[in-house]
Amino acid sequence: MNSQAAALKPVAAVSERDMANAIRALAMDSVQKANSGHPGMPMGMADVATVLFSRFITIDPSAPNWPDRDRFVLSAGHGSMLQYALHYLLGFEDMPIEELQRFRQLGSRTAGHPEYGHALGIETTTGPLGQGISTAVGMALAERMLAARHGADLVDHFTYVIAGDGCLQEGISHEAIDLAGHLKLSRLIVFWDDNAISIDGPTSLSTSMDQPSRFKAAGWHVQSVNGHDTDSVAAAIEAAQQSDQPSLIACRTVIGKGAPNLGGSEKTHGAPLGDAEIAATRENIGWAYAPFEVPDDILFAWREIASRGQAVRRAWEQRLVASPQREAFESAVAGTLPDAVFEALGVFRKEHVEKATKVATRKASEMALAAINAATVLTVGGSADLTHSNLTITKGMDRIAPGDYAGRYIHYGIREHGMAAAMNGIALHGGFVPYGGTFLCFADYARGAMRLSALMGQRVIYVMTHDSIGLGEDGPTHQPVEHLAMLRATPNLNVFRPADIIETAECWELALRSEDRPSVLVLSRQNLPMLRQGHVDENRSSRGAYILREPARHRAVTLIATGSEVEIAIAAAERLDTEHGIAAAVVSMPCWELFEEQDADYRQAVLGLAPRIAIEAAARLGWDRWIGDTGAFVGMAGFGASAPAPDLYRHFDITPEAVAAAALKLII
Repeated sequence: MNSQAAALKPVAAVSERDMANAIRALAMDSVQKANSGHPGMPMGMADVATVLFSRFITIDPSAPNWPDRDRFVLSAGHGSMLQYALHYLLGFEDMPIEELQRFRQLGSRTAGHPEYGHALGIETTTGPLGQGISTAVGMALAERMLAARHGADLVDHFTYVIAGDGCLQEGISHEAIDLAGHLKLSRLIVFWDDNAISIDGPTSLSTSMDQPSRFKAAGWHVQSVNGHDTDSVAAAIEAAQQSDQPSLIACRTVIGKGAPNLGGSEKTHGAPLGDAEIAATRENIGWAYAPFEVPDDILFAWREIASRGQAVRRAWEQRLVASPQREAFESAVAGTLPDAVFEALGVFRKEHVEKATKVATRKASEMALAAINAATVLTVGGSADLTHSNLTITKGMDRIAPGDYAGRYIHYGIREHGMAAAMNGIALHGGFVPYGGTFLCFADYARGAMRLSALMGQRVIYVMTHDSIGLGEDGPTHQPVEHLAMLRATPNLNVFRPADIIETAECWELALRSEDRPSVLVLSRQNLPMLRQGHVDENRSSRGAYILREPARHRAVTLIATGSEVEIAIAAAERLDTEHGIAAAVVSMPCWELFEEQDADYRQAVLGLAPRIAIEAAARLGWDRWIGDTGAFVGMAGFGASAPAPDLYRHFDITPEAVAAAALKLII
């Protein structure tokens, strides 16, 4: 705790009303000083938050990452001043009052929406509505799974969420609450800020949804309370903690509670209250203190909550020291994969070079996963109802089921967006390395949560199969064209498109080693030949691109390809050599992002000085960086069609003949 906290002395009994008013005052003062922000929600939910933290939640600001802490997720992230006020009041060392005074300013920890990694104790980035509650489902699932492995002495905590109308209106919330209800995630408790207000005005403008009935239908325990009646809120939390279902507590609140003229109005949602209304609010709630001033007795009451959490944390640490599970538990929470995983992949690569194994890269992924999953228990797989298309389950992986969390495979259902958010939650919680599958085309559905994986730097692995027109007869609705460009445009996301079984194993290794970013494995439906000419210990994909075939003579053209089109590039190079005497180098580029990280000399050595042609059964966007102004592109210029894959490649002129013709046009 900071020096101010150390000097505090209890003066008199402090009411929860006074504690809540401290939140209200800090929220309205911070937003006013920034001239930007959302005071209404923090003021409206201050009573609920005060009850939750003063009577129930177990956290320790002096050890904010201890594994068995309760998780608190502010899904309604626009109300970030609620969280920042709590962190100051509780005594988080990185949240002095000066940070509240710098709310929404460049370089401050108090960003407009809570950002994971920007400040201690923020469990996940929220702001895109619906993401917080959906990520929390993954956290709650991870808690149950970790408890099933290591016991209640080490894992026994709740995940608490504050969500607003916007969170519940977003479509992802349906996916999340359905999954949570089905799996009976009883340690998940959601507080709905039922203030009947959205940005445009009353929620009645756009919805008539009976949210409590919706949650009941999804298998949740549901209660409705007056969100300003602290004892009623406390009783509801006690009941929720005893339920064998996830819980929704619908808290009827007044947005901007305490503001005498604007309270209850959308005008308090996303704008400062103004000096006059703030003065009137101070008088209305009996807060006779200057901006950013919290009296010692109220601050002491809040810091006592932190002391309580510290005592619980120390008792837990004693149990950990005495536990026979200690080594396994600490290894799991650290997320460090054993060397055996990477040794197994090395053996795998050598074996399949020697066998020249020809399989679809989705099948190669399944085979690599069999080696990975046999070497570690940390990986947790799943699929959005495409298990036997994505090939994401391997031998010996038991399924997670309602009330049974000892397995390693999650059936997410047809919920791509919910799956991605839940995997974020699993990764953030700790204890597991999550991967999940769907078709590449359905990255569109998962996109919002995938972006947050990258923004938060989480090791989440997306297995996305059926990666091009090569999927064939399902047609253009399922054939991705623009998706690679969209994913490659996302910062801090590695997009791997391997060309064969060897690159697939290499890309899995790289994804598992990438602890600070998510990865997408883009995999084919159609069989592809093994292209390596011999085994090497080096992971050649680790540099993003490499020369797969270098001609004996000085190269006249460089063919750059990814995935299933590397085979086409090799065939084109052979045609150019035998029919035209033209020396063509073939570059396989499984990961643009890793290639971008290489030094200029390496990139120049790989790309060469000769004219370049890119071959990819996808949109051209982005390729001009690698082929230059004078290069050529062989790929898709529009959507696909429904037909067998070989017919489609011929129809769209993605063939060795087309590549050779493009080379001749560049050279001659």
